Amino acid sequence: METGDNIKEAVDVLQQLGLKEYEAQCFVGLSQVPSGTAKKLSEMTDVPRTRVYDAVRVLESEGLVEIQHSSPQRFRAVSMSEATETLRNQYDARVDRLQSALDSIQMDTDDDESSIQEVWSMAGSTAIENRTNTLLSQAQSEVVLVIADESLLTERLVAKLNGTDDGVDLLVGAVSESVRTHVQDVIPRATTFVSGLEWLHEGDADTDETAIGRLVLIDRSTILVSSIVPSTGEEHAVFGEGFGNGLVVIARRLMSQGQFTADN
Repeated sequence: METGDNIKEAVDVLQQLGLKEYEAQCFVGLSQVPSGTAKKLSEMTDVPRTRVYDAVRVLESEGLVEIQHSSPQRFRAVSMSEATETLRNQYDARVDRLQSALDSIQMDTDDDESSIQEVWSMAGSTAIENRTNTLLSQAQSEVVLVIADESLLTERLVAKLNGTDDGVDLLVGAVSESVRTHVQDVIPRATTFVSGLEWLHEGDADTDETAIGRLVLIDRSTILVSSIVPSTGEEHAVFGEGFGNGLVVIARRLMSQGQFTADN
């Protein structure tokens, strides 16, 4: 990535973290020099000189910039490690405030309907992994997980599986013996098996046919199935719950192929 692209990305990320455009540009500018005046910073960033002072004052109040009250004034960014820790703490604090506010909002359940026969869709590997981890936390008797794409077996997922309650049966399937061996090594408590669902990863590499990513079955009543879009690598999933859900019934029958292998 070229320097100009790195600068743009840094400014974009800082704005996503809550800084305004001029503030982000000034901070990134100062991160490139030991220190600078408003004039120099304006020349580096194209931020109007009169706006530099306002931006720097905000950055100082956020703990990201120091000011030397000389004539002319000089500014410098705090160290990168200090800046990232400050931003991380501020971001975490905002997330905590958001959670507290959302938790205090009462849900209107007057029109609540049974989850039986409901199927919902979601997208994005991060969101799908978060949902997977939530489901694992809710398991009371059994977890059946089939990993059809090894890249989805992240350190975070492994840690979550290893942290499941000892009273919950943990069965983890893979589409090949080599992946099964790896799963057994990193999740010793799990009963592992080769799924027997070869169609999960078969297909012509030259086509754009969507491939299955993961299948999760919790307590034989809740199911999540994801797919990977070959051209983009994006993960999409459908999620259903309720013992009578047709999606759950089908998944139980398909995944039972691997469970028979594990039981024998």
